[in-house]
Parts: sequence; C-alpha cells; structure tokens
Amino acid sequence: MSWQNKILRVDLGSGEITTEPLNWQWANEYLGGRGLASKYLSEEMDASADAESPENALIFGTGPLTGTMASTSGRYVVVTKGPLTGAIACSNSGGKFGAELKYAGYDMLIIRGRAKSPVYLHIHNDRAELLPADEIWGKTVWQADEWLHRRHQDPQLKVAAIGAAGEQGVKYACVVNDLHRAAGRSGVGAVMGSKNLKAIAARGSVGLKEDDPVRVMKAAGECNAALHGSRSRRGLMRYGTLAMMDNMQEFGGLPTENFRKVSFGGVGAINAKAVVKKNRNGHVNLVTNAACFGCTIACGRIAKIDPAHFSVRDRREYWGASGGLEYETAFAFGPVVGVDDLDALTFAGFMMNEHGMDPISFGVTLAAAMELYEEGVLTKEQTGGIDLSFGSAEALVALSEMTGKCEGFGRELGLGSKRLCEKYGRPELAMVSKGQEFAGYDGRAMQGMGLGYATSNRGACHLRHDTFAEDMKDPGAKGKAEACRVSQDMTAMIDSTGLCLFTSNTWGAADYCKLVDAACPGDWSEERLRETGERIWNLERMFNLKAGLTRKDDSLPPRMLKDPLPSGFAKGGVNELEVLLPEYYQLRGWDANGVPGAEKLRALGLAA
Repeated sequence: MSWQNKILRVDLGSGEITTEPLNWQWANEYLGGRGLASKYLSEEMDASADAESPENALIFGTGPLTGTMASTSGRYVVVTKGPLTGAIACSNSGGKFGAELKYAGYDMLIIRGRAKSPVYLHIHNDRAELLPADEIWGKTVWQADEWLHRRHQDPQLKVAAIGAAGEQGVKYACVVNDLHRAAGRSGVGAVMGSKNLKAIAARGSVGLKEDDPVRVMKAAGECNAALHGSRSRRGLMRYGTLAMMDNMQEFGGLPTENFRKVSFGGVGAINAKAVVKKNRNGHVNLVTNAACFGCTIACGRIAKIDPAHFSVRDRREYWGASGGLEYETAFAFGPVVGVDDLDALTFAGFMMNEHGMDPISFGVTLAAAMELYEEGVLTKEQTGGIDLSFGSAEALVALSEMTGKCEGFGRELGLGSKRLCEKYGRPELAMVSKGQEFAGYDGRAMQGMGLGYATSNRGACHLRHDTFAEDMKDPGAKGKAEACRVSQDMTAMIDSTGLCLFTSNTWGAADYCKLVDAACPGDWSEERLRETGERIWNLERMFNLKAGLTRKDDSLPPRMLKDPLPSGFAKGGVNELEVLLPEYYQLRGWDANGVPGAEKLRALGLAA
C-alpha cells in the first residue's frame, strides 16, 4: 500500500504534538486527500463554529497516490471551514510540498487551536516541533521561505506559508507552497493566520514502502504512457491553460467587466500567443514551462516582467522569473477588469504569490469595485485617490500590492466581493455563489457551469465539476443536471487520490481504478470509486447544512438569471437555474430543499 499509516496532530494552544495511526475504516470509505480530510473535519469540529476561531481545524492531507510513480502525484489538500463562505473549504495544490510531507512519514497533518504568539511548524521525518516565527511574522511568503531555508540550512526543505494577507484576515488569503503554487481558494490562508501559524516547513527522507511496488509501477507505467501520448497533455505543456482565453472569447463565454460582457477586445495582447512574442523592447514574457512533483504534463508557466514596465521600473527585486499567467489569473487580471497590459497582469500574479492571495477572488472583487466606482457608489476619495475605471492597469498594479499588504483601499478589497458589495448597498453586483467569486466562465453561456457554481460545496468553482464538453456543444439546459452530478462525484474522487484533475482529460474511471487498486488495500472497482465520490459530495453537503447553509445558498446573482447575454454562441440566454436545480436535487436523491434523503444517506453509509 502507499499509505504511511500515520497522522501528525498539532495543538497550537498547548504546543502538544502527537502521532496516531490512520483511521482505516474512514480511509476505505473516503479514500484520502479531500474525502478523508473532510471526514476528519466533519467528525472533529462543530460545523457552526466561526471559521477564524480556535475551534476550527486546519487539515493538510495527502492522497494514497501522493508521492507515488503515478503522473501528477504531488497534490495535497488543505481542508477547513472557509472564512470567505462559511462552508467547507478544500483547496488543492501541487508543487513539491505534498510529496515531501508524505516522504516525512505522514499522511495527514491536523492542526487545532491558536498559538499565543506567531510560530511555524518544522517537520523532519519523525521530529516535529513548533518554533518561534516572530522574525518572519509580517513578512511575505517569499521572505519567509528564504528565511526558513537559511535558518535550517537545508535546500531541500519544502515550505507552505502565508503572507500578511493571511495574517490580517483577507477573506481569500491562500497558502502558498514552493513560492508559486497555492492552496488557493476559500480563504484557507486566513484560517492559518488566525491560528498564528506562519508556515510549515517539511523535510522527508522516509520515502514510501509499497506492498507491491511492481504492480504499482506497472499500473503507473500504463497510465503514464497513455497520458504522455495524449493531445491534451501536448496542448497543456505547450500553451498551459492560457489557451482557454481564445476558446472562451470565440465561444462567447469570457467574463468581461464584471461579467457584463462575454468578449474582450484586448485578448490578443494577453493570450497564449502574446506571452511568447517579443514586445517593443525585445522582451518576452514567458521564460519556460514548469512541472509539479512527478508531473509529466508541465502546464505551469514561469515568466518575467519587462524591466522597463512601470510596475517594476525602479524595483529590481521583481526583475527575476516567477510563476507566470495561467488562464484563471489572466482572466481575473485581464478581461474581468478590462486590462490588456500583459506585464501588469504578470505583476499582479507575482503579488498573489508573494503575499498569498487567491487571484480569482481578488480580480473579481476588483471588478465589482470598478463597477461600483463607475456607477458613482465609490468615489476617488474613498479609493485613496485611485482611479478605478475598467481598463486601468495602474489600479490593478497598485491594488494587487495594497491588498496583499492590507493597506488603504486594499483592506476593502480584502473583504471579497460579497461583503464589499453589501457594505456599499449593491449586493447584486457581486459575482459569487456562497460568497465565493466565479471563475473565468460565464454561467449564462454555459448552463452546466452555472449549475456547478451554484451547487459547489466550497462556493463557486470551475474545478468541482466538468461539464465543459457538454456546455460547448449545446447552450441549452437539457442533460446538464446529470452531467454536473456525475462529474462532481468524479472530481471528488480524483481530488482524494493525490493526483491532478488535469489527468482526467485523458484518463477515465478505469485508469484511476487501476492505480488506486494497485496502491490501496482491498478491492477497488470503478463502481466503488464512483460511490466514494458520491459519499464525499454528500458528506460535504451535510457539513454545510450543519454550518447553517440552506437551499437559498445554491444560488446565482441576478445578472446570471435575468440579464440576457449580449453576444456569443448563447446570445440572449440566461442561466436556467430554476429548471436545473430541482432536477439536480432529484437526481442526487435530495428533497426539494436540497437536504439528502434518509434513503440516500443509508445507501452511502452516512446515516446517523
């Protein structure tokens, strides 16, 4: 098996650190990663507790395939109650930190309580200790990472940290590992900050001891070979996810100017072709692609900002290479705020990584602020003299840094779209579901996407389901509820393996079954994996109901439901949530209020 059979528990209040065996019954029911961590969270905390209170648990979880020979096996999750939404939060990250935690001998890290003063957790195999973090409290993620490597004199140390955004409670603060990979959504970094925990630094040399390494190697080899030859892998390696920009523009689903429009005239300046072109100074944005641990796709981007650009002209510290634009960052700093300045987008991306913030939530919140400004609800005096007009690269650059440092009007943006728009009396301008901002796809152009936004357990998300193919073939609502339900269960399962969702562009249930069955005890069939995904989805739903969420939270803003699309493939359409949601509930075996029925809970082993 590929489990270490050990959990590390940390009580920040008392400073006590203990280990315990993995709960095998739960591992058999929830697999690992997202599912297993969500089970521990559900069992160990009151779902009604405040997300930023010591009562909230913060769980770092790996999957059974994390650290194995399977491609993309570097994933880990951070599971907690999210301060942005008040719902269960599971944020997934790549890089190298997850595999290092596993190689240190731990399947999961469960953190409770709140430290009296700033600390960081240092893990080196079976030695784990809480150490003072006063010297790096208030520092950026990048500064903390450098300090920790210097402090421990270990270049192989893997660090997951927060910046000032997490320390000061920006509602969408994230946990950044390996400098530019992140557990990005729902505010998991704010929970970490509320616990006075600055960073986790892990070093592992225990490795993995497979029960049947030959079988695992064979399964991984077969699946990796299929992935290697796939068109999807080649496209992601060459263009990254940024290729989606042109696809959404052509389709008419590219959110522009806070989702008022679905096409953007400046796409050609910020798309996948633009990042490899020389600008007028001879500068090229894209340096290379990059891969996470064990990944054969390498969709990551490494980029440089033109030193002559206004954002960094006098700031040499930003002349080096770091994480570049992916589709969601480019959409969030580009079309949705109307900016077509490639280097300004890249600078904002650097700020997200350095200070630890979710780019989607930041960009969509800035877009909401820009619409408030355009309508005269916000004034230049209130923004600290910043012109918040759509298209302002200067505003994007200034506020990405100010929000990360929690300065000036950046503090207001740190509230997130929902709270910001409510504060200024225009809640309908927040493009959110359950308080979390939409990703780079319009829910009117894509009916399945809109339903997925509304029903996602962690708030609006494009990675909790996969209806892309169905949405782009047919703009209608027919069949979208079933496609959404099936893919939600599938993504819940994949998130629990320790592998990346991008493998699902090539692999099907049979491939995951082959890998899980080789690496885990017991017999894992395709049917069992699908049922596991459904069990996880319903477990998360039950947590949210206990947290106080109701049917009304499975919602979309009026713009998605009432304002016809101005252009594109689905021109004139709105999202048909009032048709889709009852059908979705019925397919899930839930009642009219979205509560899982007793029969469904019994079938999944979730009944009390």
